[in-house]
Amino acid sequence: MRKLTIGLSGLNNIDSPGPGIPVLRGLRESKLFEARIVGIAYENLEPGAYMHDLVDKTYKVPYPSDGVEPLLDRIKYIQEREKIDVFIPNFDSELFTFMKSEKILRDLGIKTFLPTLQQFEERHKSNLPEFGKKYNVNVPYSEPITSIQEFLKIKNKFEFPVVVKGKFYDAYIAYDFDQVAMYFNKIAAKWGLPIVIQEFIKGTEVNVVALGDGQGTTIGAVPMRKTYITDKGKAWGGITLDDPAMMELTHKIISQTKWRGGMELELIRTADNKLYMIEINPRLPAWVYLAVAAGQNLPEALVLMALGEKVKPFTSYQVGKMFIRYSFDLITDLSEFEKLATTGEL
Repeated sequence: MRKLTIGLSGLNNIDSPGPGIPVLRGLRESKLFEARIVGIAYENLEPGAYMHDLVDKTYKVPYPSDGVEPLLDRIKYIQEREKIDVFIPNFDSELFTFMKSEKILRDLGIKTFLPTLQQFEERHKSNLPEFGKKYNVNVPYSEPITSIQEFLKIKNKFEFPVVVKGKFYDAYIAYDFDQVAMYFNKIAAKWGLPIVIQEFIKGTEVNVVALGDGQGTTIGAVPMRKTYITDKGKAWGGITLDDPAMMELTHKIISQTKWRGGMELELIRTADNKLYMIEINPRLPAWVYLAVAAGQNLPEALVLMALGEKVKPFTSYQVGKMFIRYSFDLITDLSEFEKLATTGEL
């Protein structure tokens, strides 16, 4: 079996988990290659860094917000030592940097399989109304704002409750103006501006994880319904569905946008069985291992496409497959924490 060195981020396997650990679990189960995993961590306490049975080596890296150059310099240092074949970024906040640096990474010998900048930009939460019109997809009405005063000017366009969303992460339901102001300040302090005010759609939360080949073909897609949702809005349990309407919508979006790479569609099904798309996350989600368990190893397929290989689309998946998250006390030594914190390597 051939051996590949695969780098990835998203090792923060916490109450709001990153996709890194679920993605690498899929890679570990590949029957087509043996993966050596090199993780990158932005924080010293990302649990994946200490999961030595899953992550072979971890490097601390600067945040993308610190600038492109410091991050790329660190990646170059890592590449000299590790010879990474494929890198999978798993955070929305870092994708722009990796997409813009795709050629530089390729020259270093690192392959990626990411959305294009146009695909990334047009599916932004602040651009969702235009996306809905362009591709004839039901989306809630929304407006981006950069101040509370701006909300006062547009508040007549909305009825309470409304959803207050950050440009990368976090979403809260606000039932009055005071709550809008509170959530605006909370999200802006963490993720910056703009903040998106979105129409609240009442219904059942359903999601699709999917992978597009960049030519309009859906390589794989698995729909699920959240069975348990945390106070942060994260799925803590879910079950795969037999849902032709969700699959049809996914194929339509990937076909029209020619989506390249992983994606997650966040949808609401209303009481009258209408599907509204409330978000497109431009990477594989933290629940992607459910798709692997249901018969579609999307992380494996993504790696193969990054290497330029042809991948046949998956034609089926197991319906009624469930996932339930749980917390687990990972035991390590202070010396390991100190090593990552001081040397930036573990």
